[in-house]
Amino acid sequence: MTIDPRVRVLESQHNTKTDTRESLAHATQQRQERGLEDYYIVDVDAHREPTANWAEVLEYMENPVMRRNAQERLEKGRGLQYVNEASPVGYSSQDMFGRVPHQGGQEEEIDDNSVHREVALCRRAMDAFGIDAQVIFPTVLLGLGMAPVAEGEAQVAYAYNRWFTEHICTEEPRIKFMPYLPFRSPEMCLRIIKETAGKPGVVGYLVTSLRYDAVWDNKYMPIYRELEEVGYPLGFHAGPTWNDQWMRTMNRFISMHAISFVHPNIVHMTNWIVNGLPERFPGLKVMWIESGLAWVPFLMQRLDSEFLKRISEAPLLKRLPSDYMREMYYTSQPMERDNHDLLESTMKAIDAENSLLYASDWPHWDFDLPSSIYDLPFLSEQAKRNILGESARKLFNL
Repeated sequence: MTIDPRVRVLESQHNTKTDTRESLAHATQQRQERGLEDYYIVDVDAHREPTANWAEVLEYMENPVMRRNAQERLEKGRGLQYVNEASPVGYSSQDMFGRVPHQGGQEEEIDDNSVHREVALCRRAMDAFGIDAQVIFPTVLLGLGMAPVAEGEAQVAYAYNRWFTEHICTEEPRIKFMPYLPFRSPEMCLRIIKETAGKPGVVGYLVTSLRYDAVWDNKYMPIYRELEEVGYPLGFHAGPTWNDQWMRTMNRFISMHAISFVHPNIVHMTNWIVNGLPERFPGLKVMWIESGLAWVPFLMQRLDSEFLKRISEAPLLKRLPSDYMREMYYTSQPMERDNHDLLESTMKAIDAENSLLYASDWPHWDFDLPSSIYDLPFLSEQAKRNILGESARKLFNL
């Protein structure tokens, strides 16, 4: 079997242990070589790990008993209360036991002490990549939807949202934020939206897809209505977990990682469409984050085929499921780039020029530079500009 040379290049990029400064130096070189300063670039999904700031976050937890429990656990070095219990099993395997960098830069030294450390680190990455706006997601909360205590998810989400909007967004206008919605607590979701909509840096709202909550449940309808009325998009962020019963049948991290990032978004999108939510909330923009792209044409074909045979089971739909899917938004990372013919067909199927949004996933081991879009030979100049930032500019009203 002969492996495409492009695959070997990708492997060498991601399976080499380099420090963060070297990666950013490479990003700077690419930015300069490609003239990316002339492009408006929005990174729709970058990550920071807020564990180093957890003592600050806990000050905003409203329930005094839960706050004290979490503070005591942190002080004793026993981890993050209400968060560690929900941590996706196998998450720590992403660094291949130290052979590739994951969450690089958490211990990185900074020179600028005039702003919060998180702001300085974000600025360093944005400057290197040539990014005009960067949406930050707190990695440690990725599995919080699986936490055993629903109130714990609500308290952590409220605390983190307040800390980030009041301490990080206010110090750097390029940093953007989609407050975390604790979906098992609809009342808290509504409160978060009402308290954060219009605040500096807030560009949308986010639900983590690692959860067993049915998006069609009537208890969520007030949330969708509120988001539609205030004009903010709703994003579903996928993630890896070996906790799911199907994933437990897999005996290799690579297997779980390939499927787990896609599986929850397939389920939530199917429920979203079949239950007619695009018709019920036509003004609500929906985006699907960190699942790659290959799954989207698959689901388009599957749902269209089933719908045409059983239209009565989706009575609210006035068009094919794929028509609604083409009006949704998708982030690029991790984009399947090993076969350009398939990737080009996928982008045509989803109308990528108008629906695809660049995302880096920095500083994770498989992050993508803006060149991942810029270098695609089949994209027009306008398509590259739209994907790299212009579509996000319109979506987020930047």
